[in-house]
Amino acid sequence: MFVQTIGNAHAGRKVVRPQYLLSLFTALAFALAIHPGKAQAQVTDDLEVTIPFQFHAGNAKLPAGNYRVHPLDNSDLSIMEISSVDGSASALFQVRETEANNIPNKNELIFNKYGDRYFLAGVFEAGTPSGSQVLESAYEKRVSGQATVAHEHVSASPRTQQGK
Repeated sequence: MFVQTIGNAHAGRKVVRPQYLLSLFTALAFALAIHPGKAQAQVTDDLEVTIPFQFHAGNAKLPAGNYRVHPLDNSDLSIMEISSVDGSASALFQVRETEANNIPNKNELIFNKYGDRYFLAGVFEAGTPSGSQVLESAYEKRVSGQATVAHEHVSASPRTQQGK
């Protein structure tokens, strides 16, 4: 009786034919090929910038000066480096893709300002709304809870080929 019940259960099941699977697979492959994926449009170029104030980037405190900002090689655009042009200071910081409220007409770094403390908050290239948002450090989180935030924009320029 048990064997007969199992046999009846299998008899009512539909059999999937190989040609249906092939058609389904082909349709799926076609759909994935024509569906546009999300473009990774974070900052990918080297930028040069003169920062007129002392600031924090990641977990580092850096002096005012001339800097180069670029994505770290082999980091999948999730880690960037800012280093002084003279090589005396540098910091690594984590970023994630973000969208600007307005498309910037120039390359720029954006800083969060709490009182007299500046924290690197974003990096944007001219003409594209996608940029890199700097993840807050633990220190910035503490400071931000104690003061109101203002934003400071500093213009940057593409790094010249001769400087590489």
